Amino acid sequence: MERNITIQRITQTPIEERVIEIIERKGRGHPDYIADSMSEVVSVALCKYYKKNFGVIFHHNVDKSLVVGGRANPFFGGGEVCEPIQIIVAGRAIIEVLEDGKIIPIPIGSIVLKAMNGFLEKNFRFLNRDQHVICNYMIRRGSVDLVTTFDSSEVMPLSNDTSFGVGYAPLSQTERLVFETEMYLNSDRIKKELPGIGEDIKVMALRKDKHIDLTISAPQISSLTPNLEHYLSIKEEIKDRVANFGVGITKYPIDVFVNTADVPERNVVYLTVTGTSAEQGDDGNTGRGNRANGLITPGRPMSLEAAAGKNPVNHVGKIYNVLAELIANKVYKEVMGIQEIYVKILSQIGKPIDYPLVADAQLILEKGSSLKMINNDVKSIVDEELAKIKQVTNAIIEGKVKLF
Repeated sequence: MERNITIQRITQTPIEERVIEIIERKGRGHPDYIADSMSEVVSVALCKYYKKNFGVIFHHNVDKSLVVGGRANPFFGGGEVCEPIQIIVAGRAIIEVLEDGKIIPIPIGSIVLKAMNGFLEKNFRFLNRDQHVICNYMIRRGSVDLVTTFDSSEVMPLSNDTSFGVGYAPLSQTERLVFETEMYLNSDRIKKELPGIGEDIKVMALRKDKHIDLTISAPQISSLTPNLEHYLSIKEEIKDRVANFGVGITKYPIDVFVNTADVPERNVVYLTVTGTSAEQGDDGNTGRGNRANGLITPGRPMSLEAAAGKNPVNHVGKIYNVLAELIANKVYKEVMGIQEIYVKILSQIGKPIDYPLVADAQLILEKGSSLKMINNDVKSIVDEELAKIKQVTNAIIEGKVKLF
């Protein structure tokens, strides 16, 4: 059966040629990023446990995590967390299996809490997991007869939702600048050279014509910030380093602004005890942060699906967003004559995930290129990637693709 793949030429102004471009990225210490991460690490942990012990990945969705901000008192040279951050992972998962007439319990609590604590330990240097945060879960129980569960290695999964995924290529200069700036400020190198910079980095860019204003939110660790002068010097260091870093990414001139809410004459500055604003009442939810390509891009098509925490076997709200971006990047790289490509994949609940209701590739072509010249090449790539869609599941579990 032939897949419903459409290739069309669209006439719209490419993103680089538009007057205004707005891009955002919430970094790994942002409460929304924490919520996404908690959902995803729990999903991956469940997948690995199910696969190891039962040979299949059971249905689960843990995409409703909540970060409830705490209360803290940071000050120059010290500080304390007065009320801990609370993180709750919620959703559904199989927590017992009926095999050969026997009920086999799954240690859901230990799996979930180990995954949550592992993320915190890996990503935060100053967050004490015993004193600063309370991890919990509210995952509803279910049961399944192992005999009737499909083996995802042999059977093509059926879509568990009617939903769509979106991807595009290439990233604009401004988009790459925003993504790479956050990764740079949260890199091991910067944390070693400037250890007082916290993890809750947020980057917002405005490109107007050929000029970029880059606004950065970057907390400083209160115990490593002895006074206002030190704080301001680190703030200037961030500004200078990012400006120099950006030269290697974009040809546009950049103005960098750091912690613009500061009022130094009143000692109002962005200090944290732990490195995240979640310590002081900033809450987070799964799905409120970055899209599957790691950015928030109001000038581009986006899906509002929360990719994090959804099962990677047949939840198209996750799989199709990843696949759409993979297809877009492959087409752009391998097919000449394309200026921009947008891929939209729509599922229909109950149908095989490799046969979407439609897979639509929308192309902005370069001058001299025609749809007739490249139509078959684009369609072939889309068809090929849909045929091997189950590889996306493994890529997600192995952490080889971005989700937020």
